[in-house]
Amino acid sequence: MDVLVGQLFTGLSLGSILLLAALGLSLTFGQMGVINMAHGEFIMAGCYTTYVVQKVFTSAGVSLFVALVIGFLVGGALGAALEMGLIRWMYDRPLDTLLVTFGVGLVLQQLARDIFGAPAKNVLVPEFLSGGVEIMGAVVPKTRIFILVLAIVAVTVLAAVLKATPLGRRIRAVVQNRGLAETSGVSSRFTDISTFFIGSGLAGVAGVALTLIGSTSPTIGQSYLIDAFLVVVIGGLGQIKGTVIAAFALGLLNSFIEYSTTASIAKVIVFVIIVIVLQVRPQGLFTVRTRSLA
Repeated sequence: MDVLVGQLFTGLSLGSILLLAALGLSLTFGQMGVINMAHGEFIMAGCYTTYVVQKVFTSAGVSLFVALVIGFLVGGALGAALEMGLIRWMYDRPLDTLLVTFGVGLVLQQLARDIFGAPAKNVLVPEFLSGGVEIMGAVVPKTRIFILVLAIVAVTVLAAVLKATPLGRRIRAVVQNRGLAETSGVSSRFTDISTFFIGSGLAGVAGVALTLIGSTSPTIGQSYLIDAFLVVVIGGLGQIKGTVIAAFALGLLNSFIEYSTTASIAKVIVFVIIVIVLQVRPQGLFTVRTRSLA
């Protein structure tokens, strides 16, 4: 039982990390059809934001919560700048967005090396997150529980914003029918920028969370980028509930398969399962009418 519980929480932990990394993509890629290969570098920006904030605040606990706010703002600012500077001209050219954002990602990686150096940076874990909690015989690290709670809070807030706020209604209107939304008086430019700001800000929050479980390097975001895209595609483009289900499903699958085999074999098996799922449901678990599916 303790092994089962341990693997269960390991899978939920991995799923929560994938969910945080994929939430932003569910907006920028899933709903707007933009293939943002710089999303991983926005995650990296959140990691380095945490490192810088901890240099300012002596208390690791205070710096963590400050970093969550600043990390969201830094990631959001980078996303908004990318949208206003480049993406706004390429909404009907998804392959061009892939190439351009890939180049932007390389520039951001080199910029991080120039500012912080190539060696990995470590962030102190707050005392209240040190150690673990025993659950049915298995010891679960508090950092993993914190990331799981953070992912749930992020999903809840994002869903509430999209469903119950004027901004969320404008985003859904522009995604479903840009021309009609503009005719109704909705500013598509403001909505596009806001969508990128929120999606990229969530990537920054994911970066803050990642500092709790590992070191920070200029390429840390690339480790999660492909998996995040897979989560969005499997869940269904533009569907937050699909993103949530896909993230935790992949996390649990990877955890239990890796326990019986090895990490490399587990990756291969999970990828084969993903291919089979997409053969059966190429549109993903859920579908929604978006500009990317038009």
